[in-house]
Amino acid sequence: MSKHQDVFSRRRVRWANRWHARRAARAQPATGFVSQPEPRTIGAFARGKQLVAGNFLFAGHHVADPDASIWQIAAPTPEFAEELQGFAWLDDLASLGDYEARIRAQAWLAEWIDLYGGGKGPGWTPDLTGRRLIRWINHALFLMRGQEQGDSFDLFRSLGQQTIFLSKRWHAASPGLPRFEALTGLIYAGLSLIGMEEHVEPAMQALARECADQIDEQGGIPTRNPEELLEVFTLLNWAAMALSEGGRMAASDHLAAIERIAPTLRALRHSDGGLARFHGGGRGLEGRLDHALAISGVRATANLGLSMGYARLSAGRTSIIMDAASPPTGPASANAHASTLAIEVTSGRRPLLVNCGSGAQFGEDWRKAGRATPSHSTLQLAGLSSARIAAPGKVGGVEHTPLVEVPGDVRIQQVSDDGVSGFVAGHDGYVGVNGLTHIRRIELTVDGRDIHGEDTVAAISDEEQRHFDHALDRAALQGIPFKIHFHLHPDVDAELDLGDTAVSLVLKSGEIWVFRYDGIGDLTLESSVYLEKNRLKPRATKQMVLSGVAMDYATRIRWSLAKAQDTPSAIRDLEVEGPAGLR
Repeated sequence: MSKHQDVFSRRRVRWANRWHARRAARAQPATGFVSQPEPRTIGAFARGKQLVAGNFLFAGHHVADPDASIWQIAAPTPEFAEELQGFAWLDDLASLGDYEARIRAQAWLAEWIDLYGGGKGPGWTPDLTGRRLIRWINHALFLMRGQEQGDSFDLFRSLGQQTIFLSKRWHAASPGLPRFEALTGLIYAGLSLIGMEEHVEPAMQALARECADQIDEQGGIPTRNPEELLEVFTLLNWAAMALSEGGRMAASDHLAAIERIAPTLRALRHSDGGLARFHGGGRGLEGRLDHALAISGVRATANLGLSMGYARLSAGRTSIIMDAASPPTGPASANAHASTLAIEVTSGRRPLLVNCGSGAQFGEDWRKAGRATPSHSTLQLAGLSSARIAAPGKVGGVEHTPLVEVPGDVRIQQVSDDGVSGFVAGHDGYVGVNGLTHIRRIELTVDGRDIHGEDTVAAISDEEQRHFDHALDRAALQGIPFKIHFHLHPDVDAELDLGDTAVSLVLKSGEIWVFRYDGIGDLTLESSVYLEKNRLKPRATKQMVLSGVAMDYATRIRWSLAKAQDTPSAIRDLEVEGPAGLR
């Protein structure tokens, strides 16, 4: 599709959304609730207090105006405006729950109806409408307490309008999370609102089809984004619970999808309760993952093999998660990262090795930087990333360089020996450039105190060796440079030991880990960043970098990460914070 065709298509979708929204405004409103709705969304008490104080933090931007309505502030970006229109902030006000929070929630909702209820504004997309309906219904008692009858009529009229709009436009939502949001909102509304019951059955059938189409046999989704998978899982749980409470049974494909996703999310859960941060996803709201797993009722353990393309090792209080598949392609690749064979390591409730994360909320340059291989804890070869997904550049000291083809052949094999378990994996993302395959071996001892790693770049076949020879000639026989990045969480204090042969890593809990290496190359401690949602700017942190050059058909570098000490503070940390929850 050409650029002009794409622009025309988007305009046509926007026009259709507005036409259906305005038509729905003339329809018969809902007249009340079938039953008293129970809130299921989880908000943040602190963010609720910030909203009441006039601090609006959305999509990485902060606007402070204690005297302004949430609809009077100028949205700095379209993403900021979308977060406002989705009403997820209503969870935070409801979590605060006091008089000031309720007055603001009621006033801002009434103002939205006045400004946008006629089908105007940026919020009339199927996914935002579904998200908004879920919040309005979840917090109906909070919103209606002390209201005049006229205000309640306006609320039900708008709820009915949005339900009818969704019934006509849910199919216009993009497959994946947006469509799951739209259909879950439609099911919520059909079950909760008098006069909207006819929309439940079609929405149930459509949701079942989406589950069959979008949730694969591994319990994964095409984007391979762990946080997005959690959002889908949460929506499916809510829909199933709402149907059960309404005297209906969710479709078999719907329930089967929940059963497939649960063990996958357990495999993607670090020992601290947070999600692995790959392909645009973050750690998830604190407690959200364990809560979703608990209410799902699925008690299966984590998958033994790959889960959505990720491999997991866990022993003692240590967890390791590695991206062991190619990045997403096609429509699902919009936020894909060149992270093949990258790892994350967590000790107890403290992240140790991380990936930089998604920089999308900080602008396009940071978004590109976060997607490139140097922003992940893996090997970068010849100044290239391992997949063609971003443009070259350098932002904030984080390089993101020209990219090669997406790895087409990623293989992994489980290994075990006395006292250790692990895996060996490899990918061919660099073969087309210089004939070299990256092979990574990771092993974890049964007590979780020692991690042994080995990174190898090798030209395996005769053709690949000839390709490597040509690459050496182009480099004037100076070798093919490589860097192995190990990004540290900002709470880790790192110090390079004398002789530059080891790095001491002190966690906030008091645990001490020591990183060492064996083989060619140099070890340096360099600047890095930790990119998080809902922060105003990237957090400064450090990274350990092993640098060298490949001169032969096989170049190997070994490294280790060993827990050197358990301090009383580490024990107190475990006792105070408690176990990480569901394993």
